[in-house]
Amino acid sequence: MTATRPDLTPADPAASASEALWAAVGHLRAQQHEKGWWKGELATNVTMDAEDLLLRAFLGISTPEVTEPAARWIRSQQRADGTWATFHDGPGDLSTTVEAWVALRLAGDAAEAPHMRTAADFVQAEGGVEKSRVFTRIWLALFGLQAWDELPNLPPEMIFLPSWFPLNIYDWGCWARQTVVPLTVVATLRPVRPLPFGIDELRSGAARPGQAPITSIAGLFQRLDGVLHGYARRPIAPVRSLAMRHAAEWILARQEADGGWGGIQPPWVYSLLALHLMGYSLDHPAMRAGLAGLDGFVIHEDTPDGPIRRLEACQSPVWDTALSMAALLEAGVPGDDPAVLRATEWLLSEQISGGGDWQVRRPNLESGGWAFEFANDVYPDTDDTAEIVIALHRVTPPDPQRLRTAIDRAAEWTVGMQSQDGGWGAFDADNTSTLPTKLPFCDFGAVIDPPSADVTAHVVEMMAVLGRAGEESCRRGVRWLLDNQETDGSWFGRWGANYVYGTGAAVPALVAAGVDPRSKSIRAAADWLAAHQNSDGGWGEDLRSYRDPAWIGRGVSTASQTAWALLALLAAAPEAEAVERGVAWLIETQRPDGGWDEDHFTGTGFPGDFYINYHMYRLVFPIWALGRYLSLRQEPRL
Repeated sequence: MTATRPDLTPADPAASASEALWAAVGHLRAQQHEKGWWKGELATNVTMDAEDLLLRAFLGISTPEVTEPAARWIRSQQRADGTWATFHDGPGDLSTTVEAWVALRLAGDAAEAPHMRTAADFVQAEGGVEKSRVFTRIWLALFGLQAWDELPNLPPEMIFLPSWFPLNIYDWGCWARQTVVPLTVVATLRPVRPLPFGIDELRSGAARPGQAPITSIAGLFQRLDGVLHGYARRPIAPVRSLAMRHAAEWILARQEADGGWGGIQPPWVYSLLALHLMGYSLDHPAMRAGLAGLDGFVIHEDTPDGPIRRLEACQSPVWDTALSMAALLEAGVPGDDPAVLRATEWLLSEQISGGGDWQVRRPNLESGGWAFEFANDVYPDTDDTAEIVIALHRVTPPDPQRLRTAIDRAAEWTVGMQSQDGGWGAFDADNTSTLPTKLPFCDFGAVIDPPSADVTAHVVEMMAVLGRAGEESCRRGVRWLLDNQETDGSWFGRWGANYVYGTGAAVPALVAAGVDPRSKSIRAAADWLAAHQNSDGGWGEDLRSYRDPAWIGRGVSTASQTAWALLALLAAAPEAEAVERGVAWLIETQRPDGGWDEDHFTGTGFPGDFYINYHMYRLVFPIWALGRYLSLRQEPRL
């Protein structure tokens, strides 16, 4: 069905919103793949590209056709101060700059070149490579630029620990688990393949930090690390050999149809390294599939300076499709629209029926979820699944029973993944042990998957949409959200930036589940959003808010964050003046093609460490917000 532009008078405020919605929906429709899915670029930072070049150098498969455009991309992302950041307009990041510098040296850039000198100066000023994260120093150790003895030990014998034992691999979040298991192999074999250059330019000579007191958990684990280093020098040979074999089998069992692991870069590259070091040749089917699959994550682009090559850390077609469908339906597109039905058919084909690591905590739960990516059947997640159900519930398909069965399966799986405290994590239930976070190895990124406000809110909203708000599982989820509201009225955002995202998810879910919009909790959230609206009418929150409270609720206005705030206010206080100002900002900043610009990152991989610019967010969420705004005002949509 083709949308028809509403015939409204431009002087009418709703007319401009309808015009903007019409243009945005047309733009979204044009981006749908013929098979039914949507997928926007998932932009991160140049560590993906630097580590790709390092991987290829280690495996001996570097080629100028890959190295030159990748290096051109890395150079293009360097800022005037010589640094590379982890998000647009963010501060220079030490580890990212170190990895970019080494990758450019691999590509042939001279250490004396001005752009390399300014990068090295920044590294020196930040304490040198000695202060970089463990992941960075592991890459350096692979090439003899860092001593393996100075890195935390990861014994492969941890693969034998039962799921009830502290620090077993299932105490880690799925992304960390898939990374740690192959790294136990790499760290045990300690390979060194020297490069024709050193990194003295990046060294500060800083002394290693002293040990924490033994009475602290950190100090205890530091001393345990020393014991493990001693064991690594004289392991029980048969046990170690068996552990290495089990680790390799564990890795192989989790390779996906696209050749990857978990659909994300870290476990993918470390699994390839581990298998290679265990004797799997580059011609082995697992290695060949893994390397070929990485090529599917590459984006090629021609620029005035020449062709560039950049690597996505992940791809999000299932997530993007669910959000796009929900946005279209909220805009008034009928449930039997051909675009909606094509997306529905594709999503139904992607529903997962097999098992996965989530069964360790929920062994009797039937499968039925969706994963984020094209191929990640071992790791469905509750967040994608909840949003898909919310969208599918509004579809009018030719075969209603098939759709009903899929929704029921998905809902039962998602509800069954509730943690004991009443909230929901993304990939696992009750993944709440904090012991992994205390290990010396864990100096980068979230390594566990406890319940979060945004995921819990999406599941609560799913249950409310399905008419299950009165069930105990939903009521417990509501209580979890209310108990985890910040004192200022906001909610922390685990998978999006940040308190604007968490609040934008929690408020509509709570209201849908029956919480009175006039309640103290909802009023506090609405007041927080109104107080943090920018003078231009939009909302924005800088990713530095994860580390620096001064940035909470503060940042350049973005389309996605403005839409999140509007969705919350439309649930809590739809007549608020802040709503009209927010809608006006979306209308005024819309591009002629119906989309919005959004250079700033608003997605979160690891709070405080790794961030994402989902290119679909700038389109789907404004459509969602504008559609709901017009619906509540009983104005024509599409």
